[in-house]
Amino acid sequence: MEKLQNGYLFPEIEMRTMAHIETYPDAKLISLGIGDTTQPLPQIVASAMAKHSWGLSTVEGYFGYGPEQGTKALRQAIVDKLYGGLGIKETEIFISDGAQSDISRVQMLLGPNMTIAVQDPSFPAYIDTGVIMGQTGCIEEATGKYGKIEYMECNAENGFFPDLSRTSRTDIIFFCSPNNPTGNAASREQLKQLVEFAKKNGSIIIYDAAYSAFISDDSPRSIFEIPGAEEVAIEISSFSKFAGFTGVRLGWTVVPEELLFSNGVPVMKDFNRIVTTCFNGASNIAQAGGLACLSPDGYQGICQLVGYYKENAKIMMETFSSLGFTTYGGQNSPYVWVHFPGNKSWDIFDEILEKSHIITIPGSGFGPGGEGFIRVSSFGHREDIIEASKRLMNLLQ
Repeated sequence: MEKLQNGYLFPEIEMRTMAHIETYPDAKLISLGIGDTTQPLPQIVASAMAKHSWGLSTVEGYFGYGPEQGTKALRQAIVDKLYGGLGIKETEIFISDGAQSDISRVQMLLGPNMTIAVQDPSFPAYIDTGVIMGQTGCIEEATGKYGKIEYMECNAENGFFPDLSRTSRTDIIFFCSPNNPTGNAASREQLKQLVEFAKKNGSIIIYDAAYSAFISDDSPRSIFEIPGAEEVAIEISSFSKFAGFTGVRLGWTVVPEELLFSNGVPVMKDFNRIVTTCFNGASNIAQAGGLACLSPDGYQGICQLVGYYKENAKIMMETFSSLGFTTYGGQNSPYVWVHFPGNKSWDIFDEILEKSHIITIPGSGFGPGGEGFIRVSSFGHREDIIEASKRLMNLLQ
């Protein structure tokens, strides 16, 4: 614990935000920071959870513990709606209380002796959960390693995809597509390279697909669209962003039967042991909502939510572009990655907060490669996005 960074990124932002509110108590603060959804759930989804909740007050509708792996109905619905034709089975789906929880459970499964590679920049939980598990050490500037953790540089120059010829042989590869924070979605050819690298080196890919619903082009939405990926990959995903379940808490992880440890033991067997030991299953109310999300009307409703946030992202991209800033993301992601050459990320964060009362995310919080960038979230009410655009225009032009 002592070897963790001084403060996890988001609590540090919260601390600075609270200090700002004390200084400017009358200012209208707009958050373009933490990726928390803002729009109401589709009525069919909320109604399904309400109906299930009321049912718990009846003898006929009450039940307690369910399967730790999730209800069969929801697992099958995820297979049918999101993995059709990819060969994924209902028994390979594990329902969770969100992607971040399963990132930690995967770290528990793999243990402290594994070497890890992560995209730079990337979601800080990959590294912090690894450090908590004991994958610790000091950052070595020459090698880009943090103890047993190696940063894989991803930037505009290399198409936001690491040069795998320069990546060490590693046990675990955390890979997020679309990437948080850059917003880049890996192409089919890039993911083929990643799968081939994992096969050659005996690595396991932990593929974070939490933002896959935002993909607009022909980039794969699942690692399992790549032939052979079932032999080297675990996929983690979530209802949080594409269905607005950030507070409801529901996600899933896919562990294929074909994924084996070097001794031939199925990884699924051990992951199931972790789940059944450390987790009593996702809320049955949340699972009822998830099932409704995957119904024809529910899915149409959540796709409309995704479209709303993507329109917000387009507004923010156009704002920064009109001011002459280079931006990335937005098209396949709810985040806009904005470059401020020659500036420190926290300085940019502080200036925008101080002068415009807008919360962003400093890019350096996502790794060394994020220095000089900020991440802007499109998860906001349209009127706030438009107001933020006006304030930024006045500040930065």
